[in-house]
Amino acid sequence: MPRIDFVTLFPDMVRGALEHSILGRAASAGLVEFRAVSPRDYCYDQHKKVDDTPYGGHPGMLIKAEPVALAIEGLLPPDPTAHAVIFTEPSGIPFKQENAKELAQYEQVVFVCGHYEGIDHRAEETYATHVFSIGDYVLTNGELPALVMADAITRLLPGVLGAAESLEEDSFSGQGLSAPNYTKPPVWRGKEVPEVLRSGDHKKIEEWRRVEGENRTRERRPDLLP
Repeated sequence: MPRIDFVTLFPDMVRGALEHSILGRAASAGLVEFRAVSPRDYCYDQHKKVDDTPYGGHPGMLIKAEPVALAIEGLLPPDPTAHAVIFTEPSGIPFKQENAKELAQYEQVVFVCGHYEGIDHRAEETYATHVFSIGDYVLTNGELPALVMADAITRLLPGVLGAAESLEEDSFSGQGLSAPNYTKPPVWRGKEVPEVLRSGDHKKIEEWRRVEGENRTRERRPDLLP
């Protein structure tokens, strides 16, 4: 069974998010296992101090490398060849659907979540197999990016989604964005569902979806077009 772990100062925050929706159902069905551990549990001192001031006079506090290292080592097997260790950083490469597909192939994925001004860089140098960012903005901590990526990975695992074809129609699974979707009623506040979607003509519907997806991509994300 695949496993997704989190090294986090806020394990309860992570566990709470993992109990709901697709992630919670996947864990309950035994399709994935989630764990969350805190670096504080690996501190030597009685006050469980995980942070200290950075060298060079930079403001703020940094999480020390040793408790993070011990937490990672406590999660990984002796020969972690089929495992990924991901650090969440604003300076990381942008996380994309293709990265989610790659990570879904691993037996175990460990997310290392930063806080304050981040983590002593030596921990990343030693353990990181990937360093990702989810956007060009700064968040308070790394738990939210880690949960976003865990969601993207989990839904790609076999059996997690009831309709496997949903994956093929997702945005970013092909060349661009997916077409808009509609449900009942056929008219809502004067706005009608496109007639072609109610026609039952699957060939025309498929062509409509392709064209609308291309139009949406051209309008919103032209960078995705060939």
